[in-house]
Amino acid sequence: MPEELPIEPTLAQMEEEVLAEGREWMRQRLERKLQQQAERISRSFSPPGGGAGTAAKKKADPAKQRRNC
Repeated sequence: MPEELPIEPTLAQMEEEVLAEGREWMRQRLERKLQQQAERISRSFSPPGGGAGTAAKKKADPAKQRRNC
């Protein structure tokens, strides 16, 4: 029985594969650049001291809350 040769991809298939790899590489690069920019911006707007969002992280004590009746 003759051995079957592996089917070689067409030029169009190879092109599509390379383009897909390129798009993924660009997406990852853009994601890193956007993350760096977001970190720079958040540092410039963060209040000195406890950092951003520390007041929001404190939970109100239900026993100390007043009820308006």
